[in-house]
Amino acid sequence: MSRHILVVDDEARIREVVQYALAREGHRVTVAGDGKGARDAFARGDVELVVLDVMLPDVDGLTLCREIRASSRVPILFLSARSDEIDRVLGLELGGDDYLTKPFSPRELVARVKAVLRRIETPAESPAAPPTKGARLRHGAITIDLERHEVRYGSELVALTPTELGMLAALIERPGIVLSRGQLMKRAYAYDNLVTERTIDTHVRRIRAKFRALGGDPIATVHGVGYKAAGA
Repeated sequence: MSRHILVVDDEARIREVVQYALAREGHRVTVAGDGKGARDAFARGDVELVVLDVMLPDVDGLTLCREIRASSRVPILFLSARSDEIDRVLGLELGGDDYLTKPFSPRELVARVKAVLRRIETPAESPAAPPTKGARLRHGAITIDLERHEVRYGSELVALTPTELGMLAALIERPGIVLSRGQLMKRAYAYDNLVTERTIDTHVRRIRAKFRALGGDPIATVHGVGYKAAGA
């Protein structure tokens, strides 16, 4: 399915390579070389995924991620020359869906983009969404509308990213069942070998923080094993 992708990187060569690789897959690609261009392009609307360099000349990508997350759940794939785990974790903590280290191959980039986009396609086609007969999942005060990609705690809307929604859905669709980090990787990522268990822990921590702000906690840790739906 064709998507509108915004590519933000200050290196012209990288913008050209990424644009060409994604256009070959049928996507409509808009490019920007700095934070101002990225803000302007995003403000025009209909961007469905952002490929975002961490290091930009006028503002860092992490700041742009915060700004985007203040109003949108559009998936964000970070690009960075920094490979330290702390940088990866920080990017995910701020709301990124994935993190790709430079240098990278166009094939790997396309694979990562496909994996992220599958999470926002129809639930039946997305590996992030568990198999279910209905369009909604309920567990206690939590309701997940899989067709609309909406999560509510009571009457409050919880702004989860597609990856976070997929992980939570995988847990509450099987109340009482403990899922290992490896099983959650397979549920939330199309290419589970590209992420680490630390990445899964980071996403779980973000889900919990969003629910705790509303007075709840949907996930229970089973030490040495994995996670399950809280209260199940």
